[in-house]
Formats: sequence, structure tokens, C-alpha cells
Amino acid sequence: MVRPGVAVDTRGQPGRQEVTAESHPDIDRADLDAVERQLGRLPRGVVEIAGRCPCGCPTVVRTLPRLPDGTPFPTSFYATCPRLTGAISTLEANGMMREMTQELKDDPELAAAYRAAHDDYLRRRTELGQVEEIDGISAGGMPDRVKCLHVLVAHSIAVGPGVNPLGDKALAALPNWWENGCCSNIDHRENA
Repeated sequence: MVRPGVAVDTRGQPGRQEVTAESHPDIDRADLDAVERQLGRLPRGVVEIAGRCPCGCPTVVRTLPRLPDGTPFPTSFYATCPRLTGAISTLEANGMMREMTQELKDDPELAAAYRAAHDDYLRRRTELGQVEEIDGISAGGMPDRVKCLHVLVAHSIAVGPGVNPLGDKALAALPNWWENGCCSNIDHRENA
């Protein structure tokens, strides 16, 4: 069963309503609809479209650090495009996380750059609010291991190259996921 989406209302207060163009006037209704189709559920806690596929559809959303139902949510940048997430899952299945974690142990410069990416992630999340339960915890295994390439790639897409070295590396290793057509044509709700 899919939970109803929740969001903050127009006054910034938590509420149990859908994330809508009305609750977030800076987010276009068509983008929210595309994200809902991509995820197969109503998006929760979305405050911004943080990245787009070459086709123009949302590919990464920025989310609140505390979902409107009160749940702490450390993943500030969330990949939504199913073609992108599928391609990232293939990298994970092929051992890239294990390889990257070893690289962090072997390369002090890379480890320092990855720690800086962790600090950047925390700073950007804190811009949206402080959540005590996840204070100091970023996402994806940062700062000392790689636990989720989806988070690292989403961070790189959202903030651009040169901030998260392992997100950049994973992004560069991906095939052109958008070449099989616009991801907004995929509707996971039809399979629910």
C-alpha cells in the first residue's frame, strides 16, 4: 500500500496533503506530475527540482530533512528518473561501491575531497532545516565509505561537477540513460 503524499502547506507548516503546485508555488505542476509518475507514488517533502534529464524532465529532487509526517529524511537529493536509477543500480551490482570504498582507504586526497562533499551535503541540507536525529549524518555512506551510489550521483547532478568526486565518477560511468526516450512516459502507478 502506498502512503498518501504529504508536504508543507503554503505557510511552511507540516500537513497531510499532496505536494502540489499550490503548496510549493515554485515547483511547476507538470514537474510534480512527472515525479509522481517516475516514483509511482506522490512525492513527499519536495522543495525543488534539483536536476533534469537532457529531455527536460526532473531527474533529481531536493527534499526536506524532516518529512511533513515527522520522519527524519537525510537524503536531500533524491534521484527520481527510473532510467537513471536503473543504470545506477547496475553500477552498484557490478561492485563499484566496494571499489570506491577501497579507493577511499588507499587515497588520502580522495578521502579528503569526499569528506568535503559530506560537509557540502550537510550544509545544503541544513539550509532547509536542522533535524537533531540526523545531525552530522549525510547520506550514501559519506564521509568514509560508499553505501549508495544513487545518493552520490543525485548530489553530483544537483550541485554540479567538482563537489562530490565519487558522485562525479559514478555519473561519468553511466550510459546515456535518456537515449531510450523520455522518462516521463514511464508510469509506475499503472503497475501498482
